[in-house]
Amino acid sequence: MKKMSSTEIRNMWYQFFESKGHKKVMSAPLIPQDDKSLLWINAGVTPLKKYFDGSEVPENRRIVNIQKCIRTNDIENVGLTARHQTFFEMMGNFSIGDYFKEEAIEFAFELLTGKEWFAIPKDKLYFTVYTQDTTAYEKWLSLGVMPDHIVKLDGNFWEIGEGPCGPDSEIFFDRGEKYDPKKDALQKFQRDEDQDRYVEIWNNVFSQFNSKTGVPREEYKELPSKNIDTGAGLERWACVFQGVDSNFDTDLFVPLIKKIEELSGVLYNGESSFKIIADHIRTITVALSDGAIFENVGRGYVLRRLLRRSVRMGKKLGLNEPFMYKLVHTVIQIMEESYPELKKTQGNVETLVYEEEQLFHKTLASGERRLLELMEKSENQTISGIEVFKLYDTYGFPYELTLEYLEEKGFTTSREEFDQCMKEQKELAKSSRKQEANMNIQNQALLSFDIPSEFLYNTYTSKGKVIGLFQKEKQVDALEKEGFVILDKTCFYAESGGQVSDTGMLTSGNVKARVLGVVKAPNGQNLHKIKILDGKMQLGDTLKENVDEAKRHAIEVNHSSVHLLQYALQKIVSNTIRQAGSKVDEDSLRFDFTYTGKLLDDKIIETENFLNEYIQKEMDSKTEIMSLEEAKQTGAMALFGEKYKDQVRVVTIGDSKELCGGTHIKNTSEIQKIAIYNVESKGSNVYRIEAVTNDKIEDRLMEVIKPYNDEKIKLLMKARNIISKAKKEGIILDFDIQIDNKEPMSYGDLISERNELEYTQTEVKELEKKYQQEKQAQALKDTSIYEKNIEEIHGVKVLLMKLKNQDSTVLKNIIDDLLNKMGEGFILFANCKGENVNFIARSNIDLNAGEIVKMASTLSDGNGGGSKTFAQGGGKTTKYIEEIFDKVKEQLS
Repeated sequence: MKKMSSTEIRNMWYQFFESKGHKKVMSAPLIPQDDKSLLWINAGVTPLKKYFDGSEVPENRRIVNIQKCIRTNDIENVGLTARHQTFFEMMGNFSIGDYFKEEAIEFAFELLTGKEWFAIPKDKLYFTVYTQDTTAYEKWLSLGVMPDHIVKLDGNFWEIGEGPCGPDSEIFFDRGEKYDPKKDALQKFQRDEDQDRYVEIWNNVFSQFNSKTGVPREEYKELPSKNIDTGAGLERWACVFQGVDSNFDTDLFVPLIKKIEELSGVLYNGESSFKIIADHIRTITVALSDGAIFENVGRGYVLRRLLRRSVRMGKKLGLNEPFMYKLVHTVIQIMEESYPELKKTQGNVETLVYEEEQLFHKTLASGERRLLELMEKSENQTISGIEVFKLYDTYGFPYELTLEYLEEKGFTTSREEFDQCMKEQKELAKSSRKQEANMNIQNQALLSFDIPSEFLYNTYTSKGKVIGLFQKEKQVDALEKEGFVILDKTCFYAESGGQVSDTGMLTSGNVKARVLGVVKAPNGQNLHKIKILDGKMQLGDTLKENVDEAKRHAIEVNHSSVHLLQYALQKIVSNTIRQAGSKVDEDSLRFDFTYTGKLLDDKIIETENFLNEYIQKEMDSKTEIMSLEEAKQTGAMALFGEKYKDQVRVVTIGDSKELCGGTHIKNTSEIQKIAIYNVESKGSNVYRIEAVTNDKIEDRLMEVIKPYNDEKIKLLMKARNIISKAKKEGIILDFDIQIDNKEPMSYGDLISERNELEYTQTEVKELEKKYQQEKQAQALKDTSIYEKNIEEIHGVKVLLMKLKNQDSTVLKNIIDDLLNKMGEGFILFANCKGENVNFIARSNIDLNAGEIVKMASTLSDGNGGGSKTFAQGGGKTTKYIEEIFDKVKEQLS
């Protein structure tokens, strides 16, 4: 049986099935396309549903894939078991109306046992089949499988509601007696009970029946087109083919665990916190790379929960500053050979993770203090769901995270109370949102209200007559508090087309009211949400309308900037670029667009420069009303998927021409400057650019650049500490980098800052490397302090030495040098750092270094080991060092 890396397993899987005529289909993004019923792709077959349900016929009816998947229904089990992960890769082969059961079984057996393939010994494999599936049972027997290696189970039938279903056959690998201490694993396996010896590695589903409610299974009708759907978890295969205890010991996780060790200074000893962090950062990295974002709902909530859970686990390891973003690079290193697209999004993913960590750290300490206060005050080990909701609402603690805290301390809470608070908050948000008019616009009063209303462009003030008043979903004659109003004419813009609504005042001799927001009513009128400040508003009142002018103008500047941004991108980057969405308010602008190429920084800088030169031409904007067909003939840009009326508004600004119902500037001179501050991929060839204009530029760009400056300061402090430490040791190092605190005013400035940070990171890394080299060279010049402690025991040269606060890397070089000078012998260093101790051993005699370090580490309340010739480990106490040295001497006696 071969020992294989995860990459080798992937490659061999593809190679085998391609040799059997299967078409290789690359993994779909984790975010389902055109399937709102799912948060994530959670199985290899999910992206292929269109083929299995018959809505689309594939080019090749034989398909092989390795699909990225996320399942989060049992997050709390991650780290507690050997095989639970939230992110995993599912290898699969599929037949859509082509080959069926017998050939699928033949493929599986050949791939697993064939000498040129995975070469698993036949006696290491066990199989389950559906009790009534004699075809699968006989097929396995015909391939040479012994009857006692096949188990018939009633549960081996795949069925989810009505529709295609069928028996399945699972394949298990026997990991040996090591995982069967009670000698009862086979009996448990035969009863379909959990055990650790026989591990499922592959499931073949034979989709051959059509299930129907109320019809007994034995009477299901056969499908006219039978399908094969299989799934084999890569992580489990890596565990098997690398001969390790758990998925976390494979090459998919070990580099991450080592990086966590490096960041925390804590040696891994199987602790769940390491596993949880390693698992969750894989999920977060790949999901963000595929276009997901951190949010308070849906998939964004899942990611936020995973990150916050990881931060909490990090605190247990002494990681009290943001650290998860530092693991992103390691995830990508592990996976980029199979998923090269990860490298392209690395910077964005690191930034998103860093910002999310910072956000949580701001409230974490306060939230923990509040939770401790609640537990101290509790008299019955219970915290109300209302208090748990307040922790979520105020401190950003997901319910599940709070529950983990409580369960660790033996406390309980009420999920029902928490859910009720969430429901009430959502209802409150809908009814009282300050910036957006919000009302159940599908109520009968509004549906039946069809009196027309006119929106007046190009003015911030006007007069309008009250033609409709609404409160609590009913039409009323007067308003004295909050409610909704429709005017025959209004200059208040209703939110639409990505532009936020206006706010302002409505006044007369009898009433003063604040307009909180405006939306479109079912019949197209502008529906104003208002709050009466004084007096009473009645039907027939004539009101003076005053839009918040400064806010509207800032919105217009940003809206016109979006039009010009699209034009600039089409000129500089590609004329294939098309808008995919936008949002403009008084503070900033956001533009989403489709583009199939790679968006380079120099092109964004060129686009920004072009924009700022273009607006200096002081061009007037022009609005025309024309038929949709005429507009298309003029070359006006339309938003893909948008439905337009027969008559449309065409807004022209210079050479930019778009269909648009929004409000705009009169001349480009009103846009003094545009600065792009963020560019990111949203997945599926969709990019997002965010920018600011005029007086918002300085503050926003300084906000963006702050993490760069903070990191540079940390790096320079680190460099200063290295130089200071080196100087005390007589080592002179050169390093000359200063922080330039210039104010950024453009995207180019932000890129320069990012590049400067990367340069500083490289230089500090080189400084650290140079220091280690010089330190090692210095240490090796004079090893007399060690040599004089060498003693002979029964003719064997031995050096057993207790040290304090020595550099481990330097000690490794010293121990090699000393053993070379000794010729033959054994060396054990116990390097003490406070209450902790690290052991390093080297041997070229009969004394086993690995066993000695394991003994020493175990005795010191830690762990360690290695080979016969070299080993290292550590512990949490130094009080047994002399006893350890005596035990070594005893072994030489």
